[in-house]
Amino acid sequence: MSRRKKLEARRRVLIERCTAQRAELAARFAELNPLAVLRGAGGGHGAPPLAYPLAWAAALVGLLLLGRTRRIVKVVLWARSALSLATRLAQLVRLIGQLRPARGERGHGAPGGADGGPASARG
Repeated sequence: MSRRKKLEARRRVLIERCTAQRAELAARFAELNPLAVLRGAGGGHGAPPLAYPLAWAAALVGLLLLGRTRRIVKVVLWARSALSLATRLAQLVRLIGQLRPARGERGHGAPGGADGGPASARG
């Protein structure tokens, strides 16, 4: 086979591959059509996609919070700081709990004879 025939055969293979890829891209773009997406959002159960109250609530909250960016950022930063502080306090309490021996391990019992001493023998 001459070089020219090899190149023409390769060109035909590449053109067929391009045609297949174009068809695949066309199918994918058809899936991205906004009307098809809205129809698919109904879940195929016949319910219109806008009948979901949770979606409406999320959209309404988004619209209400749209103009209050500074206030939202302030609340988010405050909540993050509070969570960080709570985490550090929990770590500190856990560390103190590990450092302090348990009451039963001290060697002398609690007052009132809870360790089986003379006060509980009276009873």
